[in-house]
Order: sequence, then C-alpha cells, then structure tokens
Amino acid sequence: MTSENPDMRASDAERERVAETLREAVAEGRLEMDEFEQRLDATFKARTHGELVPLVRDLPAPGGSAAPVAGAVAGRKGSSADWPARIGGHATSTGAFAFWGGFSRKGRWTVGPKFTAFAVWGGGEIDLREAHFAEREVVIRCFTIMGGMQVTVPPDLNVEVNGIGIMGGFGEHSKHDEEPEPDPHSPRVRITGFALMGGIGVERKRSKAEKRRLQEEQVRRLAQPEPGDGPGRKELG
Repeated sequence: MTSENPDMRASDAERERVAETLREAVAEGRLEMDEFEQRLDATFKARTHGELVPLVRDLPAPGGSAAPVAGAVAGRKGSSADWPARIGGHATSTGAFAFWGGFSRKGRWTVGPKFTAFAVWGGGEIDLREAHFAEREVVIRCFTIMGGMQVTVPPDLNVEVNGIGIMGGFGEHSKHDEEPEPDPHSPRVRITGFALMGGIGVERKRSKAEKRRLQEEQVRRLAQPEPGDGPGRKELG
C-alpha cells in the first residue's frame, strides 16, 4: 500500500478496507493469528494513511496479487458489502439481553452462527449493515415480552424471517426501493423467534456510507458525456 500523503487523516471506510485485507490474509495463511490480531488492533487505532500503509504493505489486495494500499484505501467498485471478505473469523457476540432497559449491537462486530436476543420490558437493536459473520449460515433468534426489538439489514443480504407474534407483531418491512435481489455471495441469515405483547421488526435499509457512495457514483455518471456528445457531433437540421 502506498500513499502520496501519509499525513492525510484516514476514514472509517479506509480502515475497514485494510481490515478486510488482513482478514483475507490470515484466512490464506499469510499471517499468523497473533500477528493478525496485532495488525487489526493497529488498524482501528490508526489516524492517518501513514499508519495504515505499513500494515498491508507486504500483503496482496483481496482477490488479487498487487499491493493493496491503493486498492484497500482508495475504495472498492460495485457493492460496498464485499460479502466474501465479511464471512469468517471469531464471533464477537453470540447473544444479548435487556430487562427494563435496552441493548445494541451495531457497527463493526462479528455475528456468531447462532445469536440469541431477549428483551423483557425493554428493547434491543441489532444492526447487520456493517457486521461480519463467523459463518455463511447464521440464525438470529429474537424473543421479547412486552418489549420491542429492531433488526436492520442491508438490502442485498439473504434474509429469511419466520417468527410468531402473540398479541404483538413479528415481521419484515422495507421501502420499495430498498429491495434488490439478494447477493449470492452474502451469508444466509434466518431470523426467528416470537414477540409476546410486543414487536420485532426487520427492516432492509442502506447505511449512510452506502447511500453516500451511490450518490457519488450517480454524480460521476451524470458528469460523464453521453456517446456522441463530443466536439465532432453533427447537429441534425
């Protein structure tokens, strides 16, 4: 990885791309687990490009053989989900519980193959939009009694919702424009459980970073000239 300005402040997206490079490297046997953990810790503590560069200088970019600094920090093409890089690793959480209170699982975290959440007279938030998954098949079990729970997933995640509402509700809701076909490379997540005198909702929603990326791509497309718009185009009269 190289950077023309090592003092430039690193963004969360750039740190995450470097982390993805490290995850693939340890999966391929290029890094030992202890070195991977040290580099990963340094990645999320890095403030500038100059601190990120040494962490992946000796590693290939995910899916390629070139040094990943420009690729890892400059950005990805296509979907920002990059599902293959988000599958695998140790689970950082396998459950949550709230009693007369609330819990939250969001941002960068790794979902275990089975995640169980309880909310009794309380509420909970499970956000999978930036999450990683320990395995390709994941079951999330949600149970609430006189409480509520919200599960937010990216639009292209393969999700199956199968829960029961007893004097309450359990189901999926999303806007029409947030319903693309599931990505075949994404994990398969089954959300099940029951809500007693409460509610559990599953919503497909893009993250702010993804919305911003799509807006930037649209602006770039609009700024590009249409075929035939060059100086040699002849006017029809």
